[in-house]
Amino acid sequence: MSYKDTMKRKASTSHDEAEATIRELRKSPEFAAEYLRAALEDADEPRVLLITLARVGRTLLSDVFPL
Repeated sequence: MSYKDTMKRKASTSHDEAEATIRELRKSPEFAAEYLRAALEDADEPRVLLITLARVGRTLLSDVFPL
């Protein structure tokens, strides 16, 4: 899954899609950077940025505080 494919999806995604994105974020710092960059560029849709920040934050926190 590329970051562009991920960002093209609707902001409201299923739980499974969110978990797949989180796994990809955990595996690839490059994907995480591009994922954030793409969300920042989508100024017309602030909801996308909020969801992106939540997913990246969840990924980072799960490494420190396993759920």
